[in-house]
Parts: sequence; C-alpha cells; structure tokens
Amino acid sequence: MTQEQLAQKVGTTKSYISKIENDIKEARISTLQKIIELGFGGRLELNIKL
Repeated sequence: MTQEQLAQKVGTTKSYISKIENDIKEARISTLQKIIELGFGGRLELNIKL
C-alpha cells in the first residue's frame, strides 16, 4: 500500500503519513488507531502494566 492510499483510507495527507514513517512527527493514539483499523483492517489494543 502506498502512502497516498493509506492517507486516503485514514482521511489524512500523504505528507503526514510520510512524516510519521520518518520519525518527523509522532502519531496520536487516535491517529494510530485509524491507521491500524481503517488502513490495515486490524485492531489496536493497548496494555498498561504497572
């Protein structure tokens, strides 16, 4: 999948996806969830261990 295709599925820009991939920007959890769920059809699960 190209950055452009992923950006369209997630509702963002190719530039933003590129910045996340290249560690220029950090993704919010909500954005990461959209990328995983809308972009790749997965499900984000977070565990917090103290």
